Formats: sequence, structure tokens, C-alpha cells
Amino acid sequence: MKNIMMETAQVTCGLSKGPGIQKHWWWNEEVAEAVREKKKKYGNWKKEKLTETWKEYKKSKQNAKRVISLAKGKKQKECSSELNEPNHQNEIFRIAKQMVKERQDIMGSNYLKGVSGKVIVDEKGIKDSWKEYMEKLIKEENQWDHRILSGVKEGPAHCIRIKEVAAALKKMKRHKAPGLSGLVPARVGDTVSMHI
Repeated sequence: MKNIMMETAQVTCGLSKGPGIQKHWWWNEEVAEAVREKKKKYGNWKKEKLTETWKEYKKSKQNAKRVISLAKGKKQKECSSELNEPNHQNEIFRIAKQMVKERQDIMGSNYLKGVSGKVIVDEKGIKDSWKEYMEKLIKEENQWDHRILSGVKEGPAHCIRIKEVAAALKKMKRHKAPGLSGLVPARVGDTVSMHI
């Protein structure tokens, strides 16, 4: 049973050999050799745990970074010189579209079941379906007994005093990340303490 399911899945979905070594647009034989050397030195250091092997690994790591940086710069110059040629003018737009697509946030899903029960896969159809659903929710009347649950306060609101702010700041924890306002309790506390 297992073999039949595996064969069917392989025919239907295909078979992958796994991620393997990822090759970037700037990858070349010189970079491959530097990375191979770095990995070899790292393995030696992990086995022996000596300061000498650690220094060798650090040196090969710096060399690999340098080689990668040079390869990237060289490839970027090649690409920019190719893009300046008249027959490669449309490549700029292809690269720009690819960059925009890569940086897009993945929001929602790739498909949606519509009101009619059909599965919608195109982006415009999904947006239209959500718009239709939201309009339906907005137009729908909700049951409400027209009673206000909270008491109504008439007149001006009382002023917030500096001492109240200082007391609230003392309760807050220090060394926390700022919120949406960008204010840190320590910074606000220093300002308030100057006015007391």
C-alpha cells in the first residue's frame, strides 16, 4: 500500500533531490573554492579545538568574505554594463518586476471559495469576493436595544496631573522596547521629573 501511494505521489507531484548547494547569481569557481576551504578549516577546528586551527579558520573565513565581495562587485559591474547596451534595455524592467515581486508581503491566501461555491484563484477575483463580503456585512442591520451601557459624563474631562503621570511611569518596567509612539519610559520619566 505504501509503495503504491509513494509511486502515485511521485508521478503526480514529481520528485525533488533536496535543496543542495544554493548557487547565487555571483557564484563562480573561485568563490566555490574559497567556501570549500573555509568549510574544511572549520571541520579541522571542530575536531581538534586548537587555537592554531581556530586562527586558520578565521583567516580562511575572512578570505572567503573577501572573495565573495569581489565576485559580487565584478558581477554587478558586468550586469550594469550589459543593461546599458540597447538590446538589453527591457532587462531593467524584468529585474525591477522581479524585485517588486520578491519584496511583496504574502498576505491572505492563493484561493478563496466564493458565494456561489466556486473556488476563486485569481487575485482580482479574490479582492472582489472580499469586497462583496465586507459590503454585505456593512449593510446588514444588527440587533441593538438602543440603551447605552456606560454612563455619560457631562462637562469637561478632568486634567491629568504631572504627579499622576510620574506615578504611572514608576510602575512601568525599565529597559523595554518603545511602543508605536517611540517613547521609552526612562526618557519620559526624566522629562516628567524635571517638571516636578
